This record gives sequence, C-alpha cells and structure tokens, in this order.
Amino acid sequence: MAFSCASGKNRPSGKHRKPGRFERTTARAAGVAALTATGVVGTLAAPALAAEPAAEQTGLMPVVAVEDTIALQIDAQAAAQERAAAEAAARKQAAEEAARHLAAEKAKEEREAKERAAREAERKRLLSYVSPIAGSYVSTSYQSGGAVWSSGSHTGIDFHAASGTSVHAVGAGTVVEAGWGGAYGNNVVIKMNDGTYTQYGHLSSIGVSVGQTVTPGQQIGLSGATGNVTGAHLHFEARTTAEYGSDIDPVAYLRSHGVDI
Repeated sequence: MAFSCASGKNRPSGKHRKPGRFERTTARAAGVAALTATGVVGTLAAPALAAEPAAEQTGLMPVVAVEDTIALQIDAQAAAQERAAAEAAARKQAAEEAARHLAAEKAKEEREAKERAAREAERKRLLSYVSPIAGSYVSTSYQSGGAVWSSGSHTGIDFHAASGTSVHAVGAGTVVEAGWGGAYGNNVVIKMNDGTYTQYGHLSSIGVSVGQTVTPGQQIGLSGATGNVTGAHLHFEARTTAEYGSDIDPVAYLRSHGVDI
C-alpha cells in the first residue's frame, strides 16, 4: 500500500480516502433524486436532508435577505423624499400665503391712506374760501359815500364783472334767500358754515334755490345789472345776520378766510 506525506501525516489515497463534504452533499442529493424518481422515499430521508443547513444546500437565503434589505432601504429613501417634498411644498405655500397677506395689508394701508388724504383734502376744500368773481378786482370799496345808496354809504363791495360772468359761493353754506331783493335786484343770500352770511346782488340769473347747500367755488348765478345800478357788476356783502344793516367789512372778511384780495 502506498502513502503520501504532504502534511506530515499519513493520508490514505484512492478508494480508501474519506469523502469530502462537497462529495457527501452531492452524493446525498443524488441519492434523494434517485429515490424520488423510483417513488421510494423513506421515513429517514427528510431528517437526513434536513441535517444540512438550507443555506449550504442552495445559497438562496442570503441573497433573498440582501434583496429584502435593499428594498427596505429604497422604500425608506422614497418615503423620506416624499416627506421632504411635502415639507418643501408646505413651506412654499406658507411663504406664498404670507406674501399675499403682506401684499393685501400693504394695499389696504395704501387705500386707507388715499382715503384719508381725500377726506382731508375735501375737508380743507369745504373750509376754504374763494373770491366770488375769479380774476376780478374791487371797483367800489366798502362804506364809500354817495347819494346812490339809500343808507348814505356802500354796505358792501363791488366786483368788476361784465354781464353774464360766473358768480361763485365764496365758501360752504346753505342758501337762505334766492330771488328778487329790491334795490339789490336778483340776489342770493347764503348762511355760511361758520355762522356768518354772504350776499350776491344785481344778478342777471340765479342758479340755486332756498335750502340748497353749496360748496366753495360753486356757481350760484351770473352777474348782471338788475336792481338799483348804473352798470353791470357784482355787489357782495358779508353780514352777521341775513338782514340788511348787519354788514361787516367784506374785504377783511375774505382776507381772514385766506382769500387774496
């Protein structure tokens, strides 16, 4: 009998050598296949087959486990990406909503500022005073003497104006008289918002009625030569009451309300 000394120990060769693990597994598998083919599978076949781990027989379980792990990782990554996308969309929506709210608040503030400015401008306009004849001048002064006036002196001032010139309310108020006024001809008397009264005489036509409210600069009639006159002009008076004889200096009155005259 021949022996070899490759590892320092005697090792049988040929048919007397102990079969290796791979050979045993292969032989066992071949035997099971043969028994199965002939329909003879003993009661000891299953335990014999189960004696070897399934992973050593097929190698499939480790592969399946790796694939499951990768799939779980992919699913987790996809879920994280979806959450990140949803959070980004929510942040974008919140930012857009905040921008819209800010724009709406700004527009509201601007609108309210414009409304306040308009109200203030209107308030100032209603409190303002103007000349009864635009671009004219005083042709006859207050308290001028002469036989023309029944009282012996001029109770108002005369503005130079050709017949048909627009006559304006000098300020805001309410019309208390509109019609024939004797020596004043066609005349209009307005109770001003400050409690004083203004009169406009010798009009060729009247454009307002009693009880009507007027604003500064509003046309109330046209100048003319009606009543006791020698020519067309506008007679203007400032009074403390609506009655004749309560006159005050018209020039001082208009200047005290900011009219350049």
